Amino acid sequence: MHCPKKICVVTGTRAEYGLLKRIIKKIEFDNDLELQLVVTGMHLSPEFGYTVNEIVDDGFKTVEKIEILLSSDTSIGMAKSVALAILEFSPAFERLKPDIIVILGDRFEMLAVAQTALFLKIPLAHISGGEITEGAIDDSIRHAITKMSHLHFPANEEYRNRVIQLGEQPKFVFNVGDPGVENIRKMDFLTREELEQFFGMSLEKVFLITYHPTTLESDDASRQIKEVLTALDEFEDYNIIITKGNADTEGRILNKIIDEYAHLNSNRVKVYTSLGSLRYLSTLKYAKVVIGNSSSGIVEAPILKIPTVNIGNRQLGRAKSNTIIDCGNDFESIKNAIERAIQPEFVESFKELGLQYDGESTSEDIIRILKDVNLENIIQKKFYDK
Repeated sequence: MHCPKKICVVTGTRAEYGLLKRIIKKIEFDNDLELQLVVTGMHLSPEFGYTVNEIVDDGFKTVEKIEILLSSDTSIGMAKSVALAILEFSPAFERLKPDIIVILGDRFEMLAVAQTALFLKIPLAHISGGEITEGAIDDSIRHAITKMSHLHFPANEEYRNRVIQLGEQPKFVFNVGDPGVENIRKMDFLTREELEQFFGMSLEKVFLITYHPTTLESDDASRQIKEVLTALDEFEDYNIIITKGNADTEGRILNKIIDEYAHLNSNRVKVYTSLGSLRYLSTLKYAKVVIGNSSSGIVEAPILKIPTVNIGNRQLGRAKSNTIIDCGNDFESIKNAIERAIQPEFVESFKELGLQYDGESTSEDIIRILKDVNLENIIQKKFYDK
């Protein structure tokens, strides 16, 4: 009797789910695989849009919901959330008995998944390892997850080499490209008219803003976001769409300041907890500039030839295209970077794109590897000395 390989995919945030959705769908419709979809973290929080509804609306029939998020945006709250997550994931994984768990990225929720899988001796596949973001705690989390994982799906050859540098066996490290780039290449975008109807304002001249707390710079989120918003005041003829920050340290403070700014500038500023993957990427396509410190400005925006103003140190160390302007997190630096980004000559320079990320068949390649890989004895890892 044929027994499908049980693939457990865990998602905890809106952005992460957008990157995983194509992979999840392919698992669900593959006769050789059985999908176990675990939804946790911000997906189950009303404060962050209760985005589990988006997952259910996408038609996934069986969704395992695991509550782990404490109502706190302090460092202690994050640490306690990791502890609670391990407590909750342990019995769930023991009951589900997956053949392998698939996670993406570098958030604290995924650290808890990796730790739980390690103790339960469940193989772990990690997407987007080998990257560097020196300004965030995510950097250490990402490398820690790499050492607890058994299959690796980095986004480019530089990142593949870095995973191997961490001692992972080359035969289990696969350069599959970036799932966000594959989404861009294969997405049927919403039209500008559809988006303008949704937002209730023109997208002729619009900035798209996503700013997260820089988690290694303690007690600085409120000052930094105020510098960003003050710089935006200099561009009064542009409409502004802001997506709120994640459930990180000081995230609640940051989002409160954003809400207050939107209230005072309601004629040209719209704020959303979550736009969903399709609406967010469609808005990105029509934006004049992407501003903030989100990875979407580093990975997806360059594919669409949209300028990015990348603020501060959160993405420090990531490979970057020539469409990206790095700047400090002070008013003057941000204002000057935006002024440069909106100049026609800067956009015209994108004729020769220095793309650092690509992906045509990322999801297909990941599914093929998950199906073909022999998981017998994969748990016992050997350190690779290059």
